[in-house]
Amino acid sequence: MSASTAPSSEASTGAAAVTGASEHMTATSRPVWTAYLPIAIAVALLALVPLVLGGSRTYMGLAIGALVFAGYATSFNVIFGATGQLFLCLGALAGVAGYTSAILTDRAGMPLVIGLLAGTALACLLGGLFSWISVRRSLDTIFTGIVTLTFALGFENLLLGQREWTGGETGLVIDTGSEGFLAGDTGGYYTFLAVLALFLILFRLLQRSHYGWAFRALKDDEMTAEHAGVDVARYLIAAGAIGSAMIGVIGALYAHHEGFVSPTSYAFHHVDVRTLVMLAFGGINTLLGPVIGAVSFGFIDEWLRDLGQLRVAIYGAVLVSLFLGFSDGVGPAVAKAVKRVTGRR
Repeated sequence: MSASTAPSSEASTGAAAVTGASEHMTATSRPVWTAYLPIAIAVALLALVPLVLGGSRTYMGLAIGALVFAGYATSFNVIFGATGQLFLCLGALAGVAGYTSAILTDRAGMPLVIGLLAGTALACLLGGLFSWISVRRSLDTIFTGIVTLTFALGFENLLLGQREWTGGETGLVIDTGSEGFLAGDTGGYYTFLAVLALFLILFRLLQRSHYGWAFRALKDDEMTAEHAGVDVARYLIAAGAIGSAMIGVIGALYAHHEGFVSPTSYAFHHVDVRTLVMLAFGGINTLLGPVIGAVSFGFIDEWLRDLGQLRVAIYGAVLVSLFLGFSDGVGPAVAKAVKRVTGRR
């Protein structure tokens, strides 16, 4: 039985290698700029938003929130979309960076750049640690989610317990960052837009590099990828660390832009649930899926604001419906439908 299985395994590995090589040749045969053209178009369109909404603080606040969650979703795309690692601690990772930066700058008097770097580095370290634990203990997607969710709940209790440092449930007022590139709605908007553009470029670079090939192999079949020579631990830890660092950047910048941070700013229902819904709607492991999902649900969320906690139940129902009916996301499903209609014509 083992003798018959071996050739089959080798054949599948060989087929995967041929497919990967074929995709790589196709990608490299096209001009490099075409891979980044969608990013340029999306960023150019988003750059026009303040010209349209600049007179409304309410809508500018919604637009900034959409960019923040697009950043969260793009970061999560590196972790979950690319490698299938379910981190249910996005808000906690963002909170670690936000609180670390706030305490170092406002309490210890350090420069803003030092606070941002320290917060990002700590989030990066934690993300890499979670991936290492997942590999070390051979945890599947569900158990990785449970481990990270446990950390998220513990972090929230830590914020409430260490009142002298975190301000407890009342939060912290942050003065650092009230002036400069994060000041005002317009300054904050273009700062988060620049960060989102960098995140999208990084995601595309990863897709087109050997990391992208390894990520695809890991997500399709981790055991087969390992037999093919992919260093599973290395690439999973890299994805966890890179994605978590990106989350840390957004979380820290958001804290200084708002000038206030509290446990609710990074609560599970506020960050993780929304990010999951946005990414599932826009398209998991797609380039612009996080942007489509964040822009769409950014304004939908405002319409549902009066429903209070009922929004979480609605988002849960939407998330289940998306995974059952549109496993690839609504965006890719619409694109495929358009291609089919165009092809018939």
